[in-house]
Amino acid sequence: MDGRTGRLLERLPLAREHRWQGYGSALLLSLVGLVTRWLLADAFPPGFPFLTFFPAVVLSGFLFGRGPGILSAVLCGLLAWYFFIPPANAFSLAPGAMVAMGFYVGVVAVDLLLIDWMQRGNARLRIERERSEMLAQRSQLLFSELQHRVSNNLQMVGAVLALQQRSVTDPAARQALGDAGAKLQTIGRIQRQLYDPSGDPQTLDQMLPDLVQDVIATTDKPGVITSVTVDAGLRLSPDALIPIALVVAECIANAIEHGFAGRDGGRIDVRMTAHSDAATITIADDGAGPPDGFTAASSSSLGLKISRTLAGQLGGRFDLSPRDGGGAIATLHFPRDRT
Repeated sequence: MDGRTGRLLERLPLAREHRWQGYGSALLLSLVGLVTRWLLADAFPPGFPFLTFFPAVVLSGFLFGRGPGILSAVLCGLLAWYFFIPPANAFSLAPGAMVAMGFYVGVVAVDLLLIDWMQRGNARLRIERERSEMLAQRSQLLFSELQHRVSNNLQMVGAVLALQQRSVTDPAARQALGDAGAKLQTIGRIQRQLYDPSGDPQTLDQMLPDLVQDVIATTDKPGVITSVTVDAGLRLSPDALIPIALVVAECIANAIEHGFAGRDGGRIDVRMTAHSDAATITIADDGAGPPDGFTAASSSSLGLKISRTLAGQLGGRFDLSPRDGGGAIATLHFPRDRT
């Protein structure tokens, strides 16, 4: 049974708010059964007085409920008894007529009881479904509110560190506070994007483009052009999404700060390729590129150290190297079984 059929059955019986419509329809169906029996009288062999009345009773009970079904059963029984059980045009009390009527009463009683039982079950299912939908909507709202609160709190802490930075005179301390505040702001933005409205982990083809645009929006480089290429529908666990997003954000910030120094913009290409056992993310830019002899392993950059640490948490590795044709390319490679 598909969803549309289930919803249709849940609406039965019809005309619950206007019961007279249900009883009027049951009367009409009974008359249709009578006319059909008259029209097909010559086509039926003797001994089938109720053949066209059973559908009328079943349809009345199925479509309009127990009351109209009982009305149709009574009317159809009386009509069949009077017109089609010998002797015709009389309510015969002969043994054969009584046996036929007893058979009719038993059949329609079972039919109406089964229909009523089914409709009561459908009504309970409808109530439970509506209750489940209401609880799901409430849970989704609470979950979304929690996500926003966590994100806002993280960003608030970052803003407090930025304010504290203004009162610090030591350059190294100011730099440390600024870096910490910026990273908390980034984590706050990532936290907001971890889940979709249903509460499932966000797909990377939806999350990474938004993350890249958020990072670019916090810089003073309006001329930066970006492209993000990710397989559609690729999902990772939230425990993996946060370090991956942090590495991507750190690489973009590094490209803008160092690669595009003295320039109004440039190009950054983010690409993720995933296989059954591993995944690779590359962040390439057309900036100045790392100096000669540079290696990520020996760099004293805090951002690169953080990226290597996060890669280690994923069970993978991180590297930054010159790009063919100019610029730099950062590579994050990690196994899928850890994510």
